[in-house]
Amino acid sequence: MITLFVAFFVSLMVALVLTRFVRDQAQAWGWLDQANSSRKVHVRPIPRLGGVGIVGGFFAPLCALFLVDSGVGHHFRSHTDLVAGLFLGGAVIVALGLYDDLRGAGARLKFTVQFAVAFGLYAMGFRIDVIANPFGPELVLGALSLPFTVLWVVGVINALNLIDGLDGLAGGVAFFGVSTNFLLALARGDVLLALLMAALAGAILGFLVFNFNPASIFMGDTGSMFLGFVLAAVSIKTSTKSGTAVAMLVPVMALGLPIMDTLLAMVRRSLMGRPMFSADREHIHHRLMSRMVLSHRSTVLVLYAVCGLFGLVALALNYANSAESAMLLCCVGALIVLLMRRLGYLDLHRAKNMHQMRQRNLWLRTMVKDVTRAVRASGSLEAVWNGVRPLADALGLSRQELRFQRVLETGLSDGIVFEAQRPSGPGVPFEVSIAIKDGGEVLGAMLLVWRDGRSSINRDEELALEQVADAVAESAARLRPRVSVEPGRLVALRK
Repeated sequence: MITLFVAFFVSLMVALVLTRFVRDQAQAWGWLDQANSSRKVHVRPIPRLGGVGIVGGFFAPLCALFLVDSGVGHHFRSHTDLVAGLFLGGAVIVALGLYDDLRGAGARLKFTVQFAVAFGLYAMGFRIDVIANPFGPELVLGALSLPFTVLWVVGVINALNLIDGLDGLAGGVAFFGVSTNFLLALARGDVLLALLMAALAGAILGFLVFNFNPASIFMGDTGSMFLGFVLAAVSIKTSTKSGTAVAMLVPVMALGLPIMDTLLAMVRRSLMGRPMFSADREHIHHRLMSRMVLSHRSTVLVLYAVCGLFGLVALALNYANSAESAMLLCCVGALIVLLMRRLGYLDLHRAKNMHQMRQRNLWLRTMVKDVTRAVRASGSLEAVWNGVRPLADALGLSRQELRFQRVLETGLSDGIVFEAQRPSGPGVPFEVSIAIKDGGEVLGAMLLVWRDGRSSINRDEELALEQVADAVAESAARLRPRVSVEPGRLVALRK
């Protein structure tokens, strides 16, 4: 127990110092997460890369074991597959997260790296061979062990990434999962897994000091993907030491909230015709804030309580027989259904309009592909304007404007403005301004005006406009126009 406490304390101190250092440096270097989208909850720029503190805090006591001649250190070094999997796989995931936080990584790159890491873990012995079935005999996966293991690792990595939407939420959710695995490891006498979880718990708490609402730093994808990776890998090792009645059920329940939120997002986006990897404000934490009128901090505390409940059920499953496990799962299922109804996920009235929304979203995605393709193929600013003009008919605009400013050979600036108007409707004008940006440089702005009585745009329209703006920014950067405007991203100006 002394070794576990030392590991926890060392990781806590390293995470505290490293997170504060990264926060200060990120502010000095301008590595900030801008509040430039309607799905953002924060209202001011916040430093990113807080995950560096979590990573450093987790690995600090583990690296010390290579230098200390002790029984625990020898036991740790003897498990070469576990050590190699955590260090090598963790390093790759951290590199991917850093690249995404600093430069931005597309879904294809993320999944390529994540699947490669998952296959590597499987080759090192991280395998799920049995799925529990409390209602009957366990299911031996056999040849399906590889795809199931890979999907588990990739799924948990992205589940922690998706739920990272409020101050302290992803870190707190991960802490409850870590605590559950720690208690299970202690109950089974698995000192090595308990050591890993103690180190990770200390790193998370050290980071949460700066991340709990109001946060002064975010973990970014570096932290969320790393937490998901470690929890996925350790959960596999934990499940292999479980009784066959609960194999894999315990880690699934311990990570119940992020897994449930991810599954809901996949089903929701599929049914509504949205891109699978698009962002929205329909996650569980968003619904709690809007439908139950909870504050930012209250929402996080409620979800902490939900995670605590899932953790208690996971611990109970570890000691339950098949019949008791089945009863527990039925009770949890009933509670989940009640929660889904309370949050509006099972709203039958909304389901009636879902087909119509799906058809519109699919059409909108097709239109955006055509527009962005034309914009990226443009050889002049006028061609860029001609590429975006179909937005007027598609979105029912009464006025559309695209403005650039380029630097002339004389050193003076020359403003370029393209504008089109249609017959105005009877409604009060509602304007939306979208910045055209290349990295941190603002190259232009696109103005759209409606007169159909609206006071906002929905997330699907916003997503479409952001994709068009990104395509315009690529062409604008290639054609070298420059502009100086206020650095918003998508801001409603007035109604």
